[in-house]
Amino acid sequence: MVSCRRCARLVEYREEVARNKRKEFLDWEYWGRPVPGFGDPRAQLLIVGLAPAAHGGNRTGRVFTGDRSGDFLYKALFKMGLANQPTSQKSEDGLKLKGAYVTAAVKCAPPDNKPSTEETTNCSPYLASEIDAVKELKAILCLGQFAFKAVMRTIRVKYSLPQASAKFGHGKVLRLGDGIPLIICSYHPSPRNTKTGKLTEKMFLSVLRKTVQETGVASSEKPC
Repeated sequence: MVSCRRCARLVEYREEVARNKRKEFLDWEYWGRPVPGFGDPRAQLLIVGLAPAAHGGNRTGRVFTGDRSGDFLYKALFKMGLANQPTSQKSEDGLKLKGAYVTAAVKCAPPDNKPSTEETTNCSPYLASEIDAVKELKAILCLGQFAFKAVMRTIRVKYSLPQASAKFGHGKVLRLGDGIPLIICSYHPSPRNTKTGKLTEKMFLSVLRKTVQETGVASSEKPC
């Protein structure tokens, strides 16, 4: 997956960003490739975001790492006992997840954070393979409507489900049938959402608690 070059626009963009670095990251050697998922190989919870941030995952090589969305996400996972530390700054910082695996629907950083339909389709086999690889999977937490739609497309194909109208809603839980992971929704922890209060830490922790209660995902919530 990390050598994929199927989407010319994404390849050009991720490599351009890696060459033309932000001033504060001039001493970094950017990853500049597709960003794989990260976490516990025996996870029961799969967390799916949109795509790597241009100067976050595209720089560090680890999903939700080195950007403000990741700061929000991993702090919450730490408070729920699903991470061993509250920060995620670089791939060698010692972060480990327990019972959770984090990935993105699209593996390359897209211009304006907006992958095309074709690019999303090209990436769908990678998301499907990650879902298959998480053998003890009980729930998929979709961060934002984009991730929700990508996950639903993949789940419908995997389990031969009929096309049905399923709408995204923060805190919503979809039960699609026996043996199928629960689909749980949350607003994406983007700076736009967290700065405006559309998604607060309290709201996100509430969704994580619901996920733990619904699935029995191992958690040792820490005092706030």
